[in-house]
Amino acid sequence: MKIAVIGAGPAGIMASLQAAQAGANVSLFESKPRIALNLGISGKGRGNITNSCSFKDFLNHFNDKRFLKYAFKSFSNTSLIAFFENMGVKLEEERGGRVFVASGRAIDAVNALYRKLNSEKIELFLATPVDSLIIEKGVCKGLISKGKKILADKVVLATGGISYPQTGSTGDGLKFATLAGHTLQKPYPSLVALKPAELLSEELENLNLINISASLWLNGRKDSEEQGEMLFRDGMLDGPVILKLSRKAVKPLFEGIKTEIVIDFKPALSYEKLDNRILRDIEKKKTSNLYDLARGLVPAALVNFLLQKAGLSPKLNLSDLKADNRKKLRNILKEMRFEITDCGGWDRAIVTSGGISLREVTPETMESKLIENLYFAGEILDIDADTGGYNLQAAFSTGYVAGKSASTLL
Repeated sequence: MKIAVIGAGPAGIMASLQAAQAGANVSLFESKPRIALNLGISGKGRGNITNSCSFKDFLNHFNDKRFLKYAFKSFSNTSLIAFFENMGVKLEEERGGRVFVASGRAIDAVNALYRKLNSEKIELFLATPVDSLIIEKGVCKGLISKGKKILADKVVLATGGISYPQTGSTGDGLKFATLAGHTLQKPYPSLVALKPAELLSEELENLNLINISASLWLNGRKDSEEQGEMLFRDGMLDGPVILKLSRKAVKPLFEGIKTEIVIDFKPALSYEKLDNRILRDIEKKKTSNLYDLARGLVPAALVNFLLQKAGLSPKLNLSDLKADNRKKLRNILKEMRFEITDCGGWDRAIVTSGGISLREVTPETMESKLIENLYFAGEILDIDADTGGYNLQAAFSTGYVAGKSASTLL
């Protein structure tokens, strides 16, 4: 049996390996000159392979919990950890259950996969973009690459979404699938920075804030909330909590829904306790000004911007600070509101939200319900999750099922 796999990311690589180990003759096509570029940049280059959380928790991080059940049961996070460690890649668990390459070098995992592909005698075509699929009477019979027709018994489409196009995810696979008749759930950037309406002060650039709370508001109603770290970068709100909220923010934003992010710099303190804290600080620094008071509450780089947002003068003497101004300070510390007007582009989005409709794919095999002998794996599907290793696990797991199914179902 001859199987063609399009896309040498984690999903395509795993599909190729499983098909080859089942005895298939596998050809793997990649538009870029190297494999697994998205894995190589994961975890800021350290390789956040997966997450150690339970099966139930794993599913809860995804937009669709039912579709991935079979894939995760077939090839779980523990299976993936064992897979890499059997290839000599040591992994270690860090905060939040994130599982990283122990060396701190994602390239070590990429190189191990490359060696594995060679050992399985998979024919690897690098820098070889695919032009289209060959589909006749509802059956996929191969592909066309660089104008050349290449026949195959089965084809696995694992080209990714649109995010990080520099890794090869340019949306070509989505185009192939829609031309074949599949429904495309509109793609949006996800796990991406959010751009506020106002210009952010240069003082804020690269300011990292820890132990804050950020909430997403849609048309004036609170939608969701996250706690942890955020940062200001390139005139946008960024960092872990913002990326998580972006999953629920971007689609409404582009649908014209009023989208806001509200930052609470003191989530551990109630309004009353924060007010008492401010009163104590005023008593200690009563000969000083509002700028000095605020410096004791937030990082120095944030003070001027915070007071400006509150409509307060940093030179205001604390002895002249009235109750209404103290309330303004307290409120801006608990509710700094940003109206969001845009987000980072596809080159900054970690994953793609949207993709091939899951209703048209069989979860137990990853085969198309519309086109015989066509399989899907990875981010090309309408699946996405939070940061923390979940998305890569989904790519490996769906690739595992697609490769195994394509090589065993006649």
